[in-house]
Amino acid sequence: TEVYIKHENCQPVGAFKVRGGINLVSRLSKEEKERGVIVASTGNHGQSIAYASKIFDVKAIVVMPEKSNPGKVAALRALGAEIVFHGTKYDEARVHCERLANEHGYRYVHSGDEPDLIAGVGTETLEMLQEEPGIDTIIVPVGGGSGAAGTCIAAKSISSEIKVIAVQSEASPAAHDSWREGRLVERPNRTLVEGLSTGSAFELPQRILREHLDDFILVSEQEIMQALLWMIEHAHTLAEGAGAAPLAAAYRIRSQLKDRKVGLICSGGNVSLETLRRALSADSNKTIG
Repeated sequence: TEVYIKHENCQPVGAFKVRGGINLVSRLSKEEKERGVIVASTGNHGQSIAYASKIFDVKAIVVMPEKSNPGKVAALRALGAEIVFHGTKYDEARVHCERLANEHGYRYVHSGDEPDLIAGVGTETLEMLQEEPGIDTIIVPVGGGSGAAGTCIAAKSISSEIKVIAVQSEASPAAHDSWREGRLVERPNRTLVEGLSTGSAFELPQRILREHLDDFILVSEQEIMQALLWMIEHAHTLAEGAGAAPLAAAYRIRSQLKDRKVGLICSGGNVSLETLRRALSADSNKTIG
């Protein structure tokens, strides 16, 4: 088995979402740009929109859960975004964000139900397949699902034979369960992995995943933390939990990947010091076999 890693952790904001942010903000109308944009985010979606908004001189407001990653909060402020804290989980922040958008007329940028976001982030898969055209399996992490939706569209447009596998934390399985059941469902949102944190699935990504996704795997929080350590040790890559989740999935289904050429999308590297300490203090004696 050959394994390749797509290093989206090396993007300007440390995550793949910047591709979608630039594509979307660049296509806003003059009126929308004048009104400003507002997003709900645990960090990466907000950073992508804030980064793009700075490029195009657009006001950006980011609504975040109260105990958000301090590094991501600082990065957002450095990009000129206005931060509004609300609630303890992403879904609470999202509801408040939608309320503010309605009250003030801001252009609300949903983290999943935005065609321009999905089109933008799908370019990560195009680049990977251009560089390694023999890849026949891609594993991509899922929170809201925009990245996986973009991967599906890009990969299947090149070859219907490319297998796309999504991965989510079993502590927050809303997208996984929605895909399995063929309808949008809500589930408890208990993951500590910010990039995989959502309690409800989104319509547009789910529609795309139902049509194109080959498989969807749940992994434990412990497996994700172990994979994060493996990324550091074996790939010399600092990944956040979501970026390490594809490796966790690959290890879980390693027997199915025998003799395949696998692409893992490391979606981001915005890992907090707290998460790193937690991973390093956990049992790290397990080796890749």
